[in-house]
Amino acid sequence: MKTSIATSLLLAGMCLATSAIAEDKTHWSYSGPGGPEHWGELAKEFSTCTTGKNQSPVNLTGMIDGKLAEIKVNYKAGGNEIVNNGHTIQVNYEPGSTINVSGHTFELEQFHFHTPSENTIEGHSYPMEAHFVHADPDGNLAVIAVMFNEGKANTGLEKVWARMPEQAGDHQALESVVDAGILLPQQHDYYRFNGSLTTPPCSEGVWWLVMKQVDTASKEQIEKFAHTMHHPNNRPLQAINARMILE
Repeated sequence: MKTSIATSLLLAGMCLATSAIAEDKTHWSYSGPGGPEHWGELAKEFSTCTTGKNQSPVNLTGMIDGKLAEIKVNYKAGGNEIVNNGHTIQVNYEPGSTINVSGHTFELEQFHFHTPSENTIEGHSYPMEAHFVHADPDGNLAVIAVMFNEGKANTGLEKVWARMPEQAGDHQALESVVDAGILLPQQHDYYRFNGSLTTPPCSEGVWWLVMKQVDTASKEQIEKFAHTMHHPNNRPLQAINARMILE
């Protein structure tokens, strides 16, 4: 992917690629000695996980009318590889798909999933959450978050799940290139807040764009992901502190 060095490092932090897992000397997890409450102690470069003041995920509440600009989505089919990196299931994306927010353009790099949801809305947790990770040429990140309720089977998700690698470190080429746009809700109204990566190194300065409209996935689809992960992969909620949640 055509990204700057800074972008590559940040994306490695968001969800490690298969090759990075083999080389990574700092093991982290979602429970036990390597769990979220210890991330900041595991390595110097993870210290923001403990000391940061704008960490993600959060409970979205007390929203303020920010007259948010429309998210202009310009996606094309580009999801070509699916990876089980031990922390999530991730689809890597070819260059050329972008979003524009308030005149700022970010390119889609990858999307991945969490169960249960990491963010909550007015205290409500969802069975699954997808994160669409974008970067600009300077390495700044914007994440679109989409919540999933249990319900009707998701045809777009099925195209991805059909090639889901079962073992950590495995990756598969997708049989047909996936268009991430089919996983976005029809309405793009959203909440916005400034946050961080939800995995080490927990780097801050991430634009979070949480879709208001909730999508659906079948019980079987959600359970397949959860079974493949073998454990919940959601970081606990972080303090909002002085941040505002805009809508």
